[in-house]
Amino acid sequence: MATRTAAEPSARERLLEAANELFYGEGVQTVGIDRVIEHAGVAKASLYNTFGSKEGLVRAYLELRYVRMRDRITTALTRFGTPREQLLGVFDALDEAINDPSYNGCAFVRATAETAEDSSIRKVADACRLWIRGLFTELAVASGYTAPEALARQLHLLYDGAGQSARMDHDLSAATTARAAAAVLIDAAKPAADTP
Repeated sequence: MATRTAAEPSARERLLEAANELFYGEGVQTVGIDRVIEHAGVAKASLYNTFGSKEGLVRAYLELRYVRMRDRITTALTRFGTPREQLLGVFDALDEAINDPSYNGCAFVRATAETAEDSSIRKVADACRLWIRGLFTELAVASGYTAPEALARQLHLLYDGAGQSARMDHDLSAATTARAAAAVLIDAAKPAADTP
């Protein structure tokens, strides 16, 4: 009986990578389970034993995208010295993602476009969005602004808009344009030290 070597990916890993490639490239609704199974080179039972259903696989795919996105942004922010620079650095991280040849828009927007409000898929997308908003809020608080939640909401809207513009308008400069607008908002925000 052949045993799997340490370097050989498990059926779960192969299914997730196949789902990531196919779902992100072509869309969750467009790609059927059979294509993912064939692309991963696993038995159908592996998918159902591991993820339970297509929704379970989509949820796991989005969780993978979320972890990778969070790690990419967190790593990018280590290049910046102050919370204000990091607020803008989030847009630099987005710019790097947008200018990657494999960029195909926001996986979470695309996956949730046709899902029910209470689906587990939407819950993963919501967690991702909460993390980004929380990051903007945390950095705005650390920067000393009096209304950090309001500033974070504005920056999050710019972030979302840049991602959509890059995808829909094929605008590879969308994140740098959003960064410039973010700098104006940040400069106009009232520092806590300025309060009477």
